[in-house]
Amino acid sequence: MSKIISLLKFITCILISTCFCAYAEKIRDLTSIQGVRDNQLIGYGLIVGLNGTGDQTAQTPFTNQSLYNMLTQLGVTMPLNNNMHLKNTAAVIVTAKLPPFSHSGEKIDVIVSSIGSAKSLKGGILLMTPLKGADNQIYAIAQGNILISDKINFYKNNNFLFPNQENSGRINQGATIEREIKTNFGKRNTINLQLNQEDFSIAQKISDMINLKYPDTATPINSKTIQLNTYPNNTVQVHMLSNIQNIDIPMPFQDAKIIVNPKTGSIVINKEVKLGTCIISHKNLSVIINKLENKNSMNSGFFKKNIINNTFNNANLNNIVQSLNAIGTETNELISILQSMKIAGCLHAKLEIV
Repeated sequence: MSKIISLLKFITCILISTCFCAYAEKIRDLTSIQGVRDNQLIGYGLIVGLNGTGDQTAQTPFTNQSLYNMLTQLGVTMPLNNNMHLKNTAAVIVTAKLPPFSHSGEKIDVIVSSIGSAKSLKGGILLMTPLKGADNQIYAIAQGNILISDKINFYKNNNFLFPNQENSGRINQGATIEREIKTNFGKRNTINLQLNQEDFSIAQKISDMINLKYPDTATPINSKTIQLNTYPNNTVQVHMLSNIQNIDIPMPFQDAKIIVNPKTGSIVINKEVKLGTCIISHKNLSVIINKLENKNSMNSGFFKKNIINNTFNNANLNNIVQSLNAIGTETNELISILQSMKIAGCLHAKLEIV
């Protein structure tokens, strides 16, 4: 009898998770380990070997000054106040990310960006550049050939076409790590997991699922942090985290969300968004959305210069956006319409403008 009851409980749990959860994600995709993160590095350097596309030194005196200082350190005697007119040199800012647990001698990628009047960094070579952290200590040295894509791609922004810029590039494996960052990992008896997005219910679910595998281990501190009790030993903590990160967490259905990027004109809708009855007038454009009593179907009309452009049943936001795009609505007008619909309460979704 007890086996039957246990089986029924198991089946009930499966049915509940199936009914109320849309999918499952692993803990490693939902959280990060507090203190285990990248560290930003930055440096100032010079690029040489450009084909006449470097800084105009009359406009960027710091390029001349930097080159003068470098040549002096290399033993080259330069006359004071010598205005060098160079076209193949450019001053740049070099950035990189120092991964956690990095060791001396490892290679990392760097990003190089012009800060002067250089037209292109293509074909240039970055000279030895120290990269510093927030504590002003040198953690890596960068040097190498700049990589810039040969393809000329164009992207559209507010009806204008812009070519990909050539005043920034990257050097793959272009920096060598010279100093390691000390970490407290494995030295404490607690580990904190940080949720990528704060949510009390998800924090509680993660804690419950961890405690099923490791009883009395996880405690939700708040909507963002879960504390794990463990032993101050690297091997023990690595083994425990490797198991915990692979635990599946049943996730609830996502909230409806709309993400708009005015720069690129892109609109992302993560699910079908419910609309309420509303009438919106914007410049010479009118949007009318009506809920019909028959099976809650919807009838929408688009009016531009007093001409009906589209009418259809069962309207959702996808139909609205597609129809507005079809009649040539500008991106900024579409954003204004979405904002107005949200304020009016007829757009039942989170609206984010990035």
